Amino acid sequence: MNILGINAVFHESSAAIVVDGKVVAACEEERFTRIKHGKEARVDNPQALPENAIRFCLDYAGLKADDVDFVAYSFEPKLRRTKFHADWWPDSRLEDDFLRSLDALDDAVSKVMGRRIGKALKFTPHHLAHAASAFYPSGFDQAAILVVDGIGEADCSMLARGDGLRIKTLETFTYPHSLGFVWEHVSVYLGFSAYDASKVMGLAAYGDPEVFRQQFAKIIRIGEDGYAVDPDATGFQSLEARGLDALFGPRREPDGEILPHHMHVAAALQAANDAAVIALLRRLEHTVGGERLCLAGGVALNCVTNALISRMSAFSDLFIPSAPHDAGTAIGAALVVHCAQPGASRPSGGATPYLGPEFDEREILAAVKAAGLKPHKCKNAAREAADMIADGNIVGWFQGRMEFGPRALGNRSLLADPRRPDTRAILNRRVKHREDFRPFAPSVLAEHAEEWFDIGPPSASHEYMLFACAAKPGRADRIPAVIHEDGSARVQIVRRASNPRYHALISHFYERTGVPLVLNTSFNDSEPIVCTPAHAIATFRGAGLDALFMGDIRLTSET
Repeated sequence: MNILGINAVFHESSAAIVVDGKVVAACEEERFTRIKHGKEARVDNPQALPENAIRFCLDYAGLKADDVDFVAYSFEPKLRRTKFHADWWPDSRLEDDFLRSLDALDDAVSKVMGRRIGKALKFTPHHLAHAASAFYPSGFDQAAILVVDGIGEADCSMLARGDGLRIKTLETFTYPHSLGFVWEHVSVYLGFSAYDASKVMGLAAYGDPEVFRQQFAKIIRIGEDGYAVDPDATGFQSLEARGLDALFGPRREPDGEILPHHMHVAAALQAANDAAVIALLRRLEHTVGGERLCLAGGVALNCVTNALISRMSAFSDLFIPSAPHDAGTAIGAALVVHCAQPGASRPSGGATPYLGPEFDEREILAAVKAAGLKPHKCKNAAREAADMIADGNIVGWFQGRMEFGPRALGNRSLLADPRRPDTRAILNRRVKHREDFRPFAPSVLAEHAEEWFDIGPPSASHEYMLFACAAKPGRADRIPAVIHEDGSARVQIVRRASNPRYHALISHFYERTGVPLVLNTSFNDSEPIVCTPAHAIATFRGAGLDALFMGDIRLTSET
């Protein structure tokens, strides 16, 4: 049974292939086209499919289009027509345009597959796809499930229970009660794009949440077992953040100075988000009980909230996939369709983030030759890279299969020395060309993580850089480049079994320096994370990196 999963309805366009219940490959379209998020989230393009990601997934699995039994799309048009009200738009005609575009999906999928797809096209409710992307890969037999994002067909949050092959929806919070939309509107108010919630999260550590706590209480009302969003306070229907101006004053222009005022707004949003999600969890605890929790949706990328969940909720075991945002619904939709088949087995795979393309040495050398560079063959790439990092160099590390999800986890990473106070400024200004307040993450050996950070309850998702962990006393001063303003770090735990080559690099760095971690940031410069050797070489040159390791091939700035 071969099932192709597709996410394309809003943003983070992606594809995944599930073969006999196993997740074999998954990738985001942006990695191929170099267009961030794959495409704009517009009413006229949910039928714009991730053709490059689809082609990769089929090729990696050794399949042709005719071998695909089902195509699963992570949105249900019928549910949209039932639950969504056109007057939620500032112009009701926008919904007509959106529905017409959804009606074109059958033809669009048939064109990409080269055959009439017909009943083989299965529409999966968006939040069910989110839930499945977390529950089935978790390995849990039973679990509570929480999905929080911008919007699906009409719902913005979902409480559910997973049991074996079945996921049962328990309760939903429908538009306008969208925490994801609040993040988008505040991001725009603060002078960023609607996609820049991660910037606002980083900025929040510099502010005081008490300054605007009362204003945010008007936007997000928190109860003992849930939350409600006031759309008038946010200005949802204007598709702009103008409603926030009355609460917080004039918005920041995109190139304007970031002032304490903006930091306080970000901090208050983070605090309100924490309270709202914890309130949802209390509701879920009362309904489901149990020890295990799966979390998905774009809000599940909030490392501060995730850390709070792991410590404050009654759930002792928490799983979040490496792609909890919309990209992950390609996996989720395919798994939902698999589990609906008679006699279906429990799905496997999908917990690893390493599901994308990989390149052999022949392909790497061809890219090096095309770039006119001179390669050096390493005897021990991990040791050589570790030594260069310890000597203060910034290194591109391009290995194995590309990660699925927004975080580079040691296969498409830029690595640097966390001990150097100037590393963060160099990376933000010279290499990444981004705001100075943006933090960097540490990749730390699993064997030593507890010695350096307050990791909290164990979770497989610590390997995906999804929790903000406080540095242990006396440790922060030794690794200033990866410690954020609030004393925390977005930690990635690295296990030998999950990524042996990356583990070896950090182990060599530890032997050399006594510090069992390196600074890890995504291998990109104001673009999607690199996918191919050619992308890596272009960024290596353009960003002024000191060295690039692709497999066992090394390039340096002198070559």
